[in-house]
Amino acid sequence: MGDAHALRTLKGETVTVVEVGPRDGLQNEATLVSTADKVAFVDRLSDAGFSAIEVTAFVSPRWVPQMADAAEVATAIAKRSGVQYRALVPNLRGFERALAAGIRDVTVVTAASETFNRKNINQAVDESLAEYARVLARARVEGVPIRGYLSTAFGCPYEGPVAVDTVVRRTRDLLELGVYEVAVSDTIGVAHPGQIVELLEALMPHVPVTSLALHLHDTFGTALANVLAGLVCGVRTFDASAGGLGGCPYAPGAAGNLGTEDLLYMLDGLGMTTGISAARLREATTFIAARVGHALPSRVLQGQDAHSRSDRLK
Repeated sequence: MGDAHALRTLKGETVTVVEVGPRDGLQNEATLVSTADKVAFVDRLSDAGFSAIEVTAFVSPRWVPQMADAAEVATAIAKRSGVQYRALVPNLRGFERALAAGIRDVTVVTAASETFNRKNINQAVDESLAEYARVLARARVEGVPIRGYLSTAFGCPYEGPVAVDTVVRRTRDLLELGVYEVAVSDTIGVAHPGQIVELLEALMPHVPVTSLALHLHDTFGTALANVLAGLVCGVRTFDASAGGLGGCPYAPGAAGNLGTEDLLYMLDGLGMTTGISAARLREATTFIAARVGHALPSRVLQGQDAHSRSDRLK
């Protein structure tokens, strides 16, 4: 009965869904999407009612070719009032490029595992934190808020399981640098609800739950269960990717992100408030699916398509 009560108390509460499809979703796609189509994708997501959209990354095109047009995308999107248009940066140079392109909300990423961090951004974790200290110092001058990702918080493709105390320490490191929120990330999608609860219970004596978000992948089909565990623990911000686009190019075997449609379906079912139109989101997802040239893994999309085919056969 206690668990049922916990779910009922979620009704009416507000959840922030951070749409990461244009960046984390597209970065691992083999088909290069045109700048115009990326801009149109972001604009459709804005129309759907998202309050936070990660639009691109100011990284080396040598390592992530899909993001080579970051400045063009950031400049051309229709920026709506009240929407945070975010970009990922790996260093101070990337921050300056983002600033020049009109980005006023930035994300940085480090990892809980050393090997992954070296593969991902070619630095030891402490080296990356030292670089982000420079970014944060510059951002404070410019009045630009910085969000942090902590990758491989539940498992690393190279090192295996990651110790909870390491994740707590690195989360505190990021917050002490000055980021306003840490997206604790299941980069390879291995977490289960028991791990979510264990880690959040270890974190919350040290950091406010309002400074935590969850970034989940769905490799083993547990992403929605992990969201539910996070909700019960008090987390109210979750990353998701339209249609389940994406994966990490430096995480072998990682499946796509949690599909935004799937997350929205569950949150709507719980009576929670997101401000997002499911119909408009589907329009955005249908648009980008045609550009990447393959079906997307969202269960809700697949279910809706199956119902649509069934209705046509009646």
